[in-house]
Amino acid sequence: MSSEETKEHSPSIRGARRESSEHPYGILIVDDEEAILESLALTLGDDYQVFTAHSGEEGLRILEREDIALVIADQVMPGMSGVEFLEKVIERKPYSVRILLTGYSDMDSLVRAINAGRIYRYIGKPWEPEDLRLDVKRALEAHALAGENVSLTVALKEANERLQQENLYLRQEALRRYTFAQIVGQSPAMHRLFELMEKVAETDATVLLCGETGTGKELVARAIHYRSARRQRRFVAQNCGALPDTLLESELFGHKRGAFTGAIADKQGLFEFADGGTIFLDEIGETKPGMQVRLLRVLQDGEVRPLGSHEARRVDVRVLAATNRDLRKEVEAGRFREDLYYRLRVVEIDIPPLRERRSDISLLAHHFLDHENEVLGRKLRGFTNAAMDCLTAYTWSGNVRELENEIKRVAVLAGDEDRVTVEMLSPHVRKGNLSAAVPADSAPESWDLNQAVDALKRRLITGALRATGSKSRAAERLGIPRQSLQKMMKRLGLRDEDTASP
Repeated sequence: MSSEETKEHSPSIRGARRESSEHPYGILIVDDEEAILESLALTLGDDYQVFTAHSGEEGLRILEREDIALVIADQVMPGMSGVEFLEKVIERKPYSVRILLTGYSDMDSLVRAINAGRIYRYIGKPWEPEDLRLDVKRALEAHALAGENVSLTVALKEANERLQQENLYLRQEALRRYTFAQIVGQSPAMHRLFELMEKVAETDATVLLCGETGTGKELVARAIHYRSARRQRRFVAQNCGALPDTLLESELFGHKRGAFTGAIADKQGLFEFADGGTIFLDEIGETKPGMQVRLLRVLQDGEVRPLGSHEARRVDVRVLAATNRDLRKEVEAGRFREDLYYRLRVVEIDIPPLRERRSDISLLAHHFLDHENEVLGRKLRGFTNAAMDCLTAYTWSGNVRELENEIKRVAVLAGDEDRVTVEMLSPHVRKGNLSAAVPADSAPESWDLNQAVDALKRRLITGALRATGSKSRAAERLGIPRQSLQKMMKRLGLRDEDTASP
């Protein structure tokens, strides 16, 4: 059949096309018979870039310099056989597709050839041109799919490596950020807190953190986790007062598809998500009795059961809980289970409010100011004495969080100022420090704020010294170091005889 007849009788089979390139696929044909090379080149030449070689050695040279997607080789050739040639193709172009031409019906040798050369397909002689074109098209489509799979595998490997590097960076950042050193405080109360944190961090004991809102309970919990043996695993936090019981149960324990309206898929709970790590249950005192029973089961048995499931699952999670309520009173009132209370408070840590560690206010204020300078690009170098006196004397009912927000406000409104003055503080901070010491129906000795603050300090220091009889105990009661008390007395002109008990 002539080439014109071949084209005339061939069905309308479009060759395989590259998606991202106008260049056709390259096909290498290796056969020692010139007629076969010409016939295959005519059959495939309209759709592909065809290269021909009369021997395996010549074919390998072409393979080295050309972009070959598919190789067609005769099984029997002088010198290098077709199978030997295809084995070398695997070494040089492992992702190219290999087709074997054979005129033999010896199935054993054919199977051996297919296994040795990892042949995609064999084509018997003689062949039908339209069948050959269809086989080639399918082979190149398989080649394209294999290429996509390789690209996806490489991309996935790179993404996994980036993710591992990012996870390592985040863990290192968390270790740096949540160390004990990041909890600011040098008062005796904070030293006691650090000692207790150090001890519990070395264990897997359940810890109950107690303290007013804004004292930094979650920061303490994170520091304990990142100091513990579980620091390479997850730390997961959940505010128990932020969700109604049904949603909280699903969030903590997960659910099965169809467990309730809207549960369109299985969901893993936070206890399972944190397996091997730590879960922090904030505002544990807000939970209802039903939820308390389920939490007790986790603490007792180490098992969780998703909503809608009959199967309990084992979890290895350390529990840190926090509350701003007096749980003992909640137990007495019947609002909190006694057995859960004792399970939670294997170790109880009380975080002191800011008013009980006033000597830390200056450290915290400067710490927050440095942070805001960096974030906002401010150049605030510190506080005037009067401004710091106001901060130290204020009651801070919102504790450290309120102080942080006050410094943030000051920095936002600072403009080009280089120091924080009294006038830059919030009105309630400027005036609130006198409210506890000055009765509502009496006027201060002076309406000058600095003089009023100094007068208040004199009364507080004198009262503390007369009540305790010692500067060390007076300083502890006032929440300041003894050296600070002595400096303050000198600045205010207070002598020892002025403060002696009458």
